[in-house]
Amino acid sequence: MKKTRWLRYLSSLILFCTLTAAGAADLGLAKEKKSGPAVQTGIELLLEKPEMLKGKKVGLITNPTGVTQDLTHDVDALLAKNVNLVAVYGPEHGIRGTEQAGSVPGTYEDPKTGLPFYNLYGKTPQEISPLFRDVDVILFDIQDVGSRFYTYISTMAYAMKAAALEDKPFIVLDRPNPIGGEKVEGSVLDPAYESFVGIYPIPVRHGMTVGELAVLFNEQFLVKEIGKKADLQIVQMKGWKRDMPYDETGLAWVLPSPNMPTPDTALVYPGNCLFEGTNLSEGRGTTRPFELVGAPYIKGWEIAERMNRLNLPGVAFREAYFNPTFSKHAGINVGGLQIYVTDREKYDPIRTALAIMVELKELYPDDFAWRSDNWIDKLMGTDKVRKAIDEGASVDDIIADWQAELNAFKQLRKAYLLYH
Repeated sequence: MKKTRWLRYLSSLILFCTLTAAGAADLGLAKEKKSGPAVQTGIELLLEKPEMLKGKKVGLITNPTGVTQDLTHDVDALLAKNVNLVAVYGPEHGIRGTEQAGSVPGTYEDPKTGLPFYNLYGKTPQEISPLFRDVDVILFDIQDVGSRFYTYISTMAYAMKAAALEDKPFIVLDRPNPIGGEKVEGSVLDPAYESFVGIYPIPVRHGMTVGELAVLFNEQFLVKEIGKKADLQIVQMKGWKRDMPYDETGLAWVLPSPNMPTPDTALVYPGNCLFEGTNLSEGRGTTRPFELVGAPYIKGWEIAERMNRLNLPGVAFREAYFNPTFSKHAGINVGGLQIYVTDREKYDPIRTALAIMVELKELYPDDFAWRSDNWIDKLMGTDKVRKAIDEGASVDDIIADWQAELNAFKQLRKAYLLYH
């Protein structure tokens, strides 16, 4: 009798579990089968048709961000497809991403592949072009962060010129702009302030992918500078949209440089990198680079109170204290702010950074200072911002002064956008 009851109970339990599982599947509650990323990058699409490189000696410009969706590095992925990869070239921070800002990695033989690894950082197009003579085609695959002064787009432009001088095709394997492709903000570079952190008259936040920038550079600037265009090809992404945050791409974030640990860092970078041009730490030497800013003379509670009182859109501030392990104020306790983006659609990183500078200038007129080399002018692409802050101008007035040039660039860029 007990055995019969037990069998009935067991049958009922199995039936219940079966019906529950079926119901869950009908309601969409069953575990979904994993799909690939929403975005396919240029390297993924190139690897689907490697025959376009057949019979060619290939050079690759890349760094740690040059990976497939399964995080295989481009070098390994291309070799696995029997591509004749003969040379690899790296930007600032090096091919393996080990160097700090401004460091120049040397040329060496890669211990893993035996390939020659060359440094392009700090070299002119004329110095780069001999490095391209033994290849038939150059690939470029690096994750940019969407700011004019992040030097990878300068390396791309110089490499494009070098390729044009050597009559070698240049193929850009496109990747997302991690801070979006819609917002265009900040001052447009005045050519009088051209440097490696700003080689062309584009705004601080350009809202373009590296592929789009390559087309713009080729059509607008290379012809004027060297009398010819590069033989340029863009392997466009699939699935990327201009309003797509990086966390919706389905792609893993690989550090583009040692102080760019997350996409959130990239979002604040167009504004907070400007503190490089001041006597404040921009958070290098901490676990929150560019989210923390401070100096020994700052009382965190004073500046946090003033900044929160401004009610700037999409951002909040916390008084913060930190001790950088390297870079400015290394080993010294400093006070300042931690910047929290509360709404990335409303947040304006450049307006926010300028507002902090204006408040600091008013709070600590004898302490707040620019770097002696006027690095801020190179970052902003003009000396007008530095002079305006020194003269007590408002943030609204500073931004209004560059609006005409910014609007002109917005019109210019429309012809070179590859995605909607």
